[in-house]
Amino acid sequence: MEARFAYYSTATGGKFTKAINSAGRVITESGLPAATQHMVLLRASQINGCGMCTDMHYKDAVHAGDQPERLNLVAAWREATVFTEAERAALELTEEATRIADAAGGVSDAVWANAAAHYDQEQLAALVSAIALINAYNRMNVICRTPAGSYQPGQW
Repeated sequence: MEARFAYYSTATGGKFTKAINSAGRVITESGLPAATQHMVLLRASQINGCGMCTDMHYKDAVHAGDQPERLNLVAAWREATVFTEAERAALELTEEATRIADAAGGVSDAVWANAAAHYDQEQLAALVSAIALINAYNRMNVICRTPAGSYQPGQW
């Protein structure tokens, strides 16, 4: 696939990306477990069909020490036995928040309560922020058709 538009090479795209990367560092430095962060980023990217982010977040998670077998099951987390209850709650929140238009009420109270049972207020703030941020990145990459496959961990 060829990129439709070199978004990140433009002055505006570069400035915007720099700004939201700063927001991303806040999430990275939060108390939300790194493995959970990687799974959330990967799952939202899968749902949104963002090849660039799916490639990046899978590779970053493996580089950080997560097991490829677990990451390969993120898309089928409900049937998999390799995730903690907290990770499952984060993945469920990610799915409902990413598919927000599919439910008349947005994220259900039950899904929120389940996440809140596993994460403290700061971790919940990081989780909501991570979901919002990855959805923004997914949309930029899908709109511009950013090609996937060549990312190397630590590249950006």
